[in-house]
Amino acid sequence: MQPVHRRTWRRRAFEILELWHSDDRVATGVNVTIIVTILVSLTGTIIETESSIRQNYGFLIQIVELFAVTLFSVEYIARVWASAEQMSRWRYLMTFSAIIDLMAIAPFFLTAFVGVDLLFLRALRLLRILKMTRYFAPLGILWDVMKAEGRAFLAALIVLIVLTMMAASVMYWAESEAQPDAFRSIPAAVWWSVVTLTTVGYGDVTPVTPVGRFIGTVIMVLGIGMVALPAGMLASRFSEELHKRREAFRRTVRRARRDGALTDEERSLLEDKRSQLCLSEHDAETILSDQAVLDATAVCPTCQRPLDRSMATKQG
Repeated sequence: MQPVHRRTWRRRAFEILELWHSDDRVATGVNVTIIVTILVSLTGTIIETESSIRQNYGFLIQIVELFAVTLFSVEYIARVWASAEQMSRWRYLMTFSAIIDLMAIAPFFLTAFVGVDLLFLRALRLLRILKMTRYFAPLGILWDVMKAEGRAFLAALIVLIVLTMMAASVMYWAESEAQPDAFRSIPAAVWWSVVTLTTVGYGDVTPVTPVGRFIGTVIMVLGIGMVALPAGMLASRFSEELHKRREAFRRTVRRARRDGALTDEERSLLEDKRSQLCLSEHDAETILSDQAVLDATAVCPTCQRPLDRSMATKQG
């Protein structure tokens, strides 16, 4: 009987940490505590870089950091243990979220036990902000979109690098004699090229010759297009990803409503599916309501008579 007991506790831990139903008070309490701790620890990491705050409140910041590391360590161990409900633990350890969870606590242990106290290790604590991706669906969807469009973004990045080097080379040819300090070499001209193509335009380096200004005008126009290109791809793919997830949930709803009613078990499975797809409760309720209306108004395409619920599902 003991293995069954362990599986029950493991399933409960999985529900609390990974599923988090809004009507589960324990899960809500645990996850809200984690979210607040992430925000507080990030605030402490940021403000401790101010010397006056570090001198006056350094001890309090250290206490907050110790509490955060303890909580995140327990969370990490619990997630690894409960991950067996969904996949192998070794596979879970290689996931993006597990790596972020590990990196959120690694700087503390490296500093405490290895004796390494480098500035970049402290800066790594800021990666805790990435832990928020599992609590806010749009961030998770955005990460999936970026992975799916990785090749397209890489292609856009390569084009941007090539264009940057070409712009720097041409501007060096046009401005090196008139401004030997600002455009003394192609690597020095890269700074102007980057701030111009990204439409930032700090103004610390500007062309002064007629040819240089003409080239700068062309590059600024090209820069607007280069910035708009990845933004357009991201927006399009984001909308497509949301549509795919809604359709996947709608198919699950159709299968669950084959007998015309949803049992408590089916509702629980739908809630798990909604959480897995990172859909909002509003989207899920809308899909459920739309499917209920379709089932109620479904008619035979031949005789126009109302279909029974099982036939309506087949027609859907």
